[in-house]
Amino acid sequence: MTAAVFNTVPIFAQRANGAIVEDVDGNRLIDLAAGLAVLNTGNTPPEVVEAVAAQAERFTHTCFHVVMNEPYVELAERLNRLTPGAHAKKSMLVNSGAEAVENAVKVARYRTGRQAVVVFDHAFHGRTLLAMSLTAKVMPYKQGFGPYAPEVYRLPFSYPYRCPAGASPDACGEACAEHAIMEMTKHIGAQNIAAVVVEPIQGEGGFVVPGQGFLPALKDYCLQHGIAFVADEVQTGIGRTGRWFGIEHEDVVPDVIATAKALGAGLPLGGVTAPAEWMDQVHVGGLGGTFGGNPIACAAALASLDVIERDGLVERAARIGDIAMERLREIADAHEVVGDVRGRGAMVAIELVEDRTTKEPAAKASSRVIEECYREGVIVLKAGTFDNVIRLLPPLSIDEGLLLEGLDVLDKALTAATA
Repeated sequence: MTAAVFNTVPIFAQRANGAIVEDVDGNRLIDLAAGLAVLNTGNTPPEVVEAVAAQAERFTHTCFHVVMNEPYVELAERLNRLTPGAHAKKSMLVNSGAEAVENAVKVARYRTGRQAVVVFDHAFHGRTLLAMSLTAKVMPYKQGFGPYAPEVYRLPFSYPYRCPAGASPDACGEACAEHAIMEMTKHIGAQNIAAVVVEPIQGEGGFVVPGQGFLPALKDYCLQHGIAFVADEVQTGIGRTGRWFGIEHEDVVPDVIATAKALGAGLPLGGVTAPAEWMDQVHVGGLGGTFGGNPIACAAALASLDVIERDGLVERAARIGDIAMERLREIADAHEVVGDVRGRGAMVAIELVEDRTTKEPAAKASSRVIEECYREGVIVLKAGTFDNVIRLLPPLSIDEGLLLEGLDVLDKALTAATA
């Protein structure tokens, strides 16, 4: 297998259940990664397994362009109801987050008749050509894969711990919004912008929660100038942050929402939801794909959404966040290497630094922490533009005792990695 397809933990899974992964050697690890924010209902929930098996017995594939199937329609209708806003909506289904983002941009460009797309520092939107062009970090995501898609413009994101505007954490949102609006007005031209594409919390960029007021100000600007506000909810969506969608924390109703990851509960699936008028405006055949909305994946998604609603997992994500943030703040008090603790719901992180005054990123320490956690039986992930963020993405169904056990291991790993 090519080394270009990187893996974090050097094991092969034999089986997994809930928040436990067992490898081929019989080792059992606490999963605080959830397959990269995919397994919000945990691994192999019985309801999802049964739904997949039942659908596979009926039929495995039709291609919606050839023969329609009910799971596709039912899931699209479910997304229309769950996503923010009381307006009439329609959804289309795809295979992945990158594909969802690319189709969101297509819908925005078709609706507005414009081409420019505004994105932000530290953003990650996928690995296909347009999505990769929207992504900020060069290595490993973009290096050697150019030229990139044109008409993509990048602006500073509100990053309170490292505010690009030089403002305090409390003032960072307003200051960065003011700068972004000025740049869009003066250097791009509002009349040329089809979409502003933004993650409500930046994922690969380091779980950066924007400063207060940043996203609402951008949404207001978009509304004033006929620009589509696109929320990339691939990592933040489906209950992960303690709301169904991360953007809801900002009291913002996006024009277009891209979903994936946890939507399919472990099967490849993504979605694009937009106002019905916008979706219907696109010419017949303009959207779609051979495998988009595969019936087995849709069956898994519907079963997983049922579990989330039945078990109150959105509210449980908020509870997980309270527990994790409290423990992580204790860890920060005990370890000088922890410069910042941040996140929402079950999407939390610590940023490691060599010095709390200079905030020099501690990338090597982060790598050592990941390895120490693995050796002690806990799966965690790294993130951040500077490779210095440890991110936690536990299943929303994780037992609280298991979560705390995993956090204790993280505490010990920080001691070992910085000794």
